Amino acid sequence: MVIDREKLAEAQKILGTKTVASTVDAALDEVISLEARRRLLRRMEREGGIGPTPEELRRLREP
Repeated sequence: MVIDREKLAEAQKILGTKTVASTVDAALDEVISLEARRRLLRRMEREGGIGPTPEELRRLREP
């Protein structure tokens, strides 16, 4: 595997890692986490956000 040493060094600074293996592993964790956040944002956009809908809020406020 050929790895750009400048990118590796920058990633190590950002991730606080020392070895190539730990940097790659941490970077993979970040990519997986990023995708999970993207899925959540897409779901929030599709479903109109999180929490009660305006209609649910009106019902909750009724005596």
